[in-house]
Amino acid sequence: MKVVNLKQAILQAWKERWSDYQWAINMKKLFPKGATWDILNLADALLEQAMIGPSPNPLILSYLKYAISSQMVSYSSVLTAVSKFDDFSRDLCVQALLDIMDMFCDRLSCHGKAEECIGLCRALLSALHWLLRCTAASAERLREGLEAGSPAAGEKQLAMCLQRLEKTLSSTKNRALLHIAKLEEASLHTSQGLGQGGTRANQPTASWTAIEHSLLKLGEILAGLSNPQLRSQAEQCGTLIRSIPTMLSVHTEQPHKTGFPTVHALVLLEGTMNLTGETQPLVEQLMMVKRMQHIPTPLFVLEIWKACFVGLIESPEGTGELKWTAFTFLKIPQVLVKLKKYCHGDRDFTEDVNSAFEYLLKLTPLLDKADQRCNCDCTNFLLQECGKQGLLSEANVDNLTAKRKADREHAPQQKSGENANIQPNPGLILRAEPTVTNILKTMDADHSKSPEGLLGVLGHMLSGKSLDLLLAAAAATGKLKSFARKFINLNEFTTYGSEENTKPASVRALLFDISFLMLCHVAQTYGSEVILSESRTGAEVPFFETWMQTCMPEEGKILNPDHPCFRPDSTKVESLVALLNNSSEMKLVQMKWHEACLSISAAILEILNAWENGVLAFESIQKITDNIKGKVCSLAVCAVAWLVAHVRMLGLDEREKSLQMIRQLAGPLHSENTLQFYNERVVIMSSILEHMCADVLQQTATQIKFPFTGVDTMPYWNLLPPKRPIKEVLMDIFAKVLEKGWVDSRSIHIFDTLLHMGGVYWFCNNLIKELLKETRKEHTLRAVELLYSIFCLDMQQVTLVLLGHILPGLLTDSSKWHSLMDPPGTALAKLAVWCALSSYSSHKGQASTRQKKRHREDIEDYISLFPLDDMQPSKLMRLLSSNEDDANVLSSPRSPLGSHVPVTHRVMVGEGVLGQQSCVWQTVSSGRSLLPTADRSMSSSLSASQLHTVNMRDPLNRVLANLFLLISSILGSRTAGPHTQFVQWFMEECVDCLEQGSRGSILQFMPFTTVSELVKVSAMSSPKVVLAITDLSLSLGRQVAAKAIAAL
Repeated sequence: MKVVNLKQAILQAWKERWSDYQWAINMKKLFPKGATWDILNLADALLEQAMIGPSPNPLILSYLKYAISSQMVSYSSVLTAVSKFDDFSRDLCVQALLDIMDMFCDRLSCHGKAEECIGLCRALLSALHWLLRCTAASAERLREGLEAGSPAAGEKQLAMCLQRLEKTLSSTKNRALLHIAKLEEASLHTSQGLGQGGTRANQPTASWTAIEHSLLKLGEILAGLSNPQLRSQAEQCGTLIRSIPTMLSVHTEQPHKTGFPTVHALVLLEGTMNLTGETQPLVEQLMMVKRMQHIPTPLFVLEIWKACFVGLIESPEGTGELKWTAFTFLKIPQVLVKLKKYCHGDRDFTEDVNSAFEYLLKLTPLLDKADQRCNCDCTNFLLQECGKQGLLSEANVDNLTAKRKADREHAPQQKSGENANIQPNPGLILRAEPTVTNILKTMDADHSKSPEGLLGVLGHMLSGKSLDLLLAAAAATGKLKSFARKFINLNEFTTYGSEENTKPASVRALLFDISFLMLCHVAQTYGSEVILSESRTGAEVPFFETWMQTCMPEEGKILNPDHPCFRPDSTKVESLVALLNNSSEMKLVQMKWHEACLSISAAILEILNAWENGVLAFESIQKITDNIKGKVCSLAVCAVAWLVAHVRMLGLDEREKSLQMIRQLAGPLHSENTLQFYNERVVIMSSILEHMCADVLQQTATQIKFPFTGVDTMPYWNLLPPKRPIKEVLMDIFAKVLEKGWVDSRSIHIFDTLLHMGGVYWFCNNLIKELLKETRKEHTLRAVELLYSIFCLDMQQVTLVLLGHILPGLLTDSSKWHSLMDPPGTALAKLAVWCALSSYSSHKGQASTRQKKRHREDIEDYISLFPLDDMQPSKLMRLLSSNEDDANVLSSPRSPLGSHVPVTHRVMVGEGVLGQQSCVWQTVSSGRSLLPTADRSMSSSLSASQLHTVNMRDPLNRVLANLFLLISSILGSRTAGPHTQFVQWFMEECVDCLEQGSRGSILQFMPFTTVSELVKVSAMSSPKVVLAITDLSLSLGRQVAAKAIAAL
């Protein structure tokens, strides 16, 4: 009935010719307060009456313009009313509507409820569709010459349409609102049938598909027009419309930088310490760095190659060099193949790789040095491998090879004959890779059928550096675990046999010995994790796994010499002692080698006691040790493993005999050896014993010569200078790295040792203090890039310390705020965001082998730091409340409406923040569809992570949630300072690093209420920032974003 009265009132005003202000006064008298003009559909009614004839009614239109200017009607209701008009043949009416849109289309705003702001988004989408249809109709009429003899008039209307379209779309704010409308429309399509609210159902929202169709139709029509200015204007509008869905994913790449130390250090770290790691985590980490630092693809690939060549040049001789060669020529091409799937730029990835090689060829000194080290043309090997993997076209490979060949003619020549007979490692590694596959197939065969043939294969593997070559190739191609599994099965198969003859017994002994030594070597070179199988319930654990876990000394592992594993059945021990002492050589027939290996520790204890008590002479000991190592070297390894654990427990004056025994076992054999491949096996045994004894020899200040090992088998051992505080060492090495601008392999090992020794908090805290001392901008940025790469040694734990301890300490202590000034404050914000993003993106994956070994004693328990008990306030919230001048600021945070929501009791809990509004979250967690809107009393801590039901028992999630609570409280407080500025930098960096559609990013932990506080900061009050920081996959997130943008 009200609508009829409204029409009557409009007609009465027209008949009596009321002026616009008289009309407004009388309307307010005629209609009671309470119902708004939008609910009465005033804009719709006015337009309906104004557009009855062939030309618009100017008086009624003046009423509408007055209503818009005086804000009687909302912009959304006017846009919705305009978009209902579809008779585009009435030129004057269309022009009048375009004039009305011109009044406000570039300054839309809404300060009402969140639902009204979403309504504005939908109305703007409908208006955009209407404008496109109107433009297409005008262009069609112009093209067909319907207005014969007056083409100028047709052009005028088309120009008006395009002008309004351009004016609407040129506003970033409008495009942001359209972006939200598109997502809202997509969400409505997916949730049809769930029953939508009244206002949603009543608004005829255009679909994005319809807009795309209209845009295509317009393009087809305009293609036939001769006016280039109109065509250009239309193309510009089309580009702006197409950019709306992806308006957050456009990042400018850094063209001015050519060196990226983070990528360099990451590749060096992976090649030096994690050759066996899977390629996928490395690819994801590299892509994360590329995105965060906006590195162009060619320079990104170039930096990877540069790091590989530097690694090759720096790598220590022996196993280290082979590892680096395998990493460069086998693993990195595989990494690039996976990177190809991630890089979607304007150019083809092969072109980017080609450009990277073009740049690389200009670094002639680096390539010459690598060629000299490897005794070959490294670039040629690399190009051939990239060609095989499809990373370079054949033409590009030929072109680059020719360029490098021409450069090499001018390279400094090596002396004739020098290294002439040495085969280059890259060629050997590339040939070793298919050999690994063949050996794995051979190992799959039935061992009982042809043990002699298998022994021949294994014996060939032991010669020279074949074993290390094969292991490096297997490690780089992800086959080492499979390789180790095959040898564990072989070792298990050969532990005992029922043969009666000497020959099969000796073959079995050799197979057991070689497999045992190989497995020990693999465990020491690549980490024991490679050997261990996944836990299987009920399955029997193989002998070697059991021995390695309980008896084998490793870095950081302390063994108990009195452990039951070293105390087997006494009868077996007695028979073994008798065998070692009385026989001229070790018996082989029907020998149970696993029992001998487990019994040797107790046997050695008996022999030691006899020697110390004078029962045995030194000559007898020599004979016994010769017996132990004379046939099967594994027994000597097991004996030394126990002796190392035993020596640790002895006093200074008690160690002599035990160390002498180790010397005898490690020294040369005094009798003749009778089994095959003895010399090859002794070389591996010496290397194993040297690694086993390294810790204990350092602690006891003893020297033992291992005669068969190479010159430098343990290159990164004992790096820290003696009698110098580790803090000084840390400061010194970081200063050197900062001065150089990049991290080398040796520095990586020193940092790793310091991290292991000092603990994560000590390590991170001291390095952050060094960062905050820097006062030059270029130095702080370089420090951030280097620190991030250093923190990759144990990124998860460093991030927990940085975000959970160090940052809250700096932000809540006013005496430390001065250290957060620019530039160190900006740099710390950047570092914190990089660490948070990296850890969050990878923390669901497996920790790398180097991180699993780290001790965790110095990390405070995050459950107690941020408790789940809802009666105990978290430590962070106590810090905040004690530091805040006005306690009410914390207990009364602002809702998105700006009104204070009283909260009597709030603490961080596992699934949200419980307070007076805890029912909001509890309804969500119970699975009901009722979600809080941005205008109801929302808990000041409700965040997207809670609506996504993220597990808050995870320490990283807990730390992130509390950090964003702290940020929210700083933004809402009345005290501004460097800490407020730091929060701004932190949020800016989050926006800069994140991609569009990054649901599940760290910003999901930010309370929704923070958005309204954040836009009050001038640097953050932009539509793109609001879109970037809110989770637009959630209805509540879209409402919060629409409300914040509409109010800008």
